[in-house]
Amino acid sequence: MAGATPSVTDNTFAAEVLKSDKPVLVDFWAEWCGPCKMVAPVLEEIAKEHGEKLRIVKLNIDENPEIARQYQIMSIPTMAVFVNGEVDKTIVGAKPKAALLRDLASYV
Repeated sequence: MAGATPSVTDNTFAAEVLKSDKPVLVDFWAEWCGPCKMVAPVLEEIAKEHGEKLRIVKLNIDENPEIARQYQIMSIPTMAVFVNGEVDKTIVGAKPKAALLRDLASYV
């Protein structure tokens, strides 16, 4: 599931997300999560359309529990937008593209 939304891990999170020079949306997901699979193609589209302003990455919480625990991810899908190494906005639950774009308007 790479494409326009590459994966990050517990080991690459700091370099890929926290040290990014542009906002990064992290999609916290898991293979068994139906709503996560519904939102994934929407995030791919947004990444392709707005990638110059907002980077979108995926973090599998089953394979990378440390980051999920550190940011207290209690339900998925959760999407967190990081700006300058800090969580700037959190979006919980699968939403249609129009709703996500409204939530992300200040970043795209």
